Amino acid sequence: MFLEKDSTLPGFRGLHAVQVCLFFSFKHNRITYPCALIQWFVPIGDHPCEDTGMWMVEPDLDHHGQRVTAIVHIDTVVRGAHLLPVYGTTFIPNDLHFSETLYAFRAYYVNKYADHHSHEIAF
Repeated sequence: MFLEKDSTLPGFRGLHAVQVCLFFSFKHNRITYPCALIQWFVPIGDHPCEDTGMWMVEPDLDHHGQRVTAIVHIDTVVRGAHLLPVYGTTFIPNDLHFSETLYAFRAYYVNKYADHHSHEIAF
């Protein structure tokens, strides 16, 4: 998904790319808070890739090499995002399950061609 980072910055510069691991809600003082457990991705560089025109991101890692996670309110969500793996020179294993895709690669392209809205919002 795209989360709002800074509404004064244009396109992807004002957004975060995240992976949703879980949607949930909780109640406190009779107020329901819809939330998401997310993992952060950080941009690679200050500009989109010259070859593809797409931004590149990689998982944000802590000092132990673990992915940085957080809980965010659903109100911070801008829209869904589509990440494409940056493929290397080796073959992809035949037994790689689609649900493991966002853990199997080191970097991803933020796909601006996924749909019209992604292109308009992020680029």
